[in-house]
Amino acid sequence: MEPYVQYMYSYPHKTAYRPLKDVSFKTYAHHLLGGGHGLYLHVPFCQTKCGYCNLFSVTGQGEKEADKYLDAVERQSGQYAEILKPLNTEFSQLVIGGGTPLLLTKEQLERMFGLTDKYFRFCREREVVVETAPNQTTGEKLEILRRAGVTRVSLGIQSFSDRELSALRRQHGADRAREALKLIKSFGFPCVNLDFIYGIPGQTTKSLLTSLEEALRYEPDEIFLYPLYVKHGAGLLREGIATDGEHGLLQYQSASYMLRENGFRQDSMRRFVRRQGQRKFSECGFGTSLALGCGGRSYLGNLHFCTPYGITNRECACRLEEYENTEDFTSITHGILLSGEEMKRRYVIRHLLIYPGLCMEQYRKHFGSDAVKDFPQLKEWMEKGFVCLQRDGSKSQIKMAERMEEVPRTADEMNSRKEMAEYLALTRRGLELSDYLGPQLISPKVQKAMEEWEECYGRAYDFVQGQPEKL
Repeated sequence: MEPYVQYMYSYPHKTAYRPLKDVSFKTYAHHLLGGGHGLYLHVPFCQTKCGYCNLFSVTGQGEKEADKYLDAVERQSGQYAEILKPLNTEFSQLVIGGGTPLLLTKEQLERMFGLTDKYFRFCREREVVVETAPNQTTGEKLEILRRAGVTRVSLGIQSFSDRELSALRRQHGADRAREALKLIKSFGFPCVNLDFIYGIPGQTTKSLLTSLEEALRYEPDEIFLYPLYVKHGAGLLREGIATDGEHGLLQYQSASYMLRENGFRQDSMRRFVRRQGQRKFSECGFGTSLALGCGGRSYLGNLHFCTPYGITNRECACRLEEYENTEDFTSITHGILLSGEEMKRRYVIRHLLIYPGLCMEQYRKHFGSDAVKDFPQLKEWMEKGFVCLQRDGSKSQIKMAERMEEVPRTADEMNSRKEMAEYLALTRRGLELSDYLGPQLISPKVQKAMEEWEECYGRAYDFVQGQPEKL
């Protein structure tokens, strides 16, 4: 069994998207009525491409190019804002990802926050999330984040071993990561998240735990553990470097145990949170999110859309130029329209892979059917010990999409089926196999589309030893 097949952070994957005709943002904007929505701004610029990177990012861009990009983002924002105005759209979350957002200059960062506030309305207690990297983290830029009300800063450290960072083709060293982390902590952001990677060539379980033990001394609020994926378009793949899934799984098991023993609550295969108590139920199967920029995804009901997927620097640069030359951002030209069946799959994937799991009543409420009958794999996984049925929380509160109550303590409360919600939840064994189980829920149609993309574009590669990339 290969434990690391695919990271299922969303469904379907971008490689299943195709050109769309006669689809307008105006037609789907009603999904952004009122409050409770997310706004995502993608900043695609990076210092260099890391060896494992298969995300949308471009290198070699200067201040002038970034200004041109922000010009396009502002045009897009203005066109969207005109349509959203009568809907009284209010966003509860602003996420700025990349790329490396802090690669922008101080003036550009201030402009970026200014234009989001100019064109969009946010709730009073909005969450503002920003990703950064050690080399781009400075006191002046962090001060801008603080003034902008950033509530969560995510720092990609990956390892405190210089040798392992070199193996990943990261551009920062361990000492620079330490400096950046100390600086971030000194600003007192409400939440500081650190990203680490396991399964790195040459990495041992001991060296992974050593990095995590050092990280704990800085008292981060969250830690994400990512397995190393070396997929199409990534530099390490072109160098012939492969990963060992079984070795990575052993590292993960030791690391996740260590974090739990040090007071972290595990919410998913990747996410560890320094908070006590149970994770509250959060309805996420039908979440609405609007993306700005080139490379981000929007989710409006059954419509998912973005710029065409690119990996190599040349591909991404071409997509970036197309984005900057776009005149009508309200015309949706690339994405996917999900059928009712695909919406079911998305709902199951989005909830099952994160605690407390898939609420059976909520599934029946949305789809009028039973999840186990709709997806026989779930019963098979229960028999294999990957999934179990649990009861917890107040049904009435779940229906209202509000916070769940504490676990009932008395025997009468525990035995009261009326007041308990039933969940399908991953067991500890199932949790560590999330990247094996999740892909099995991909529909045949989506799987075929992804394979077709792989066949057509997956062999693309950047300049190697002076040879032009092939597309």
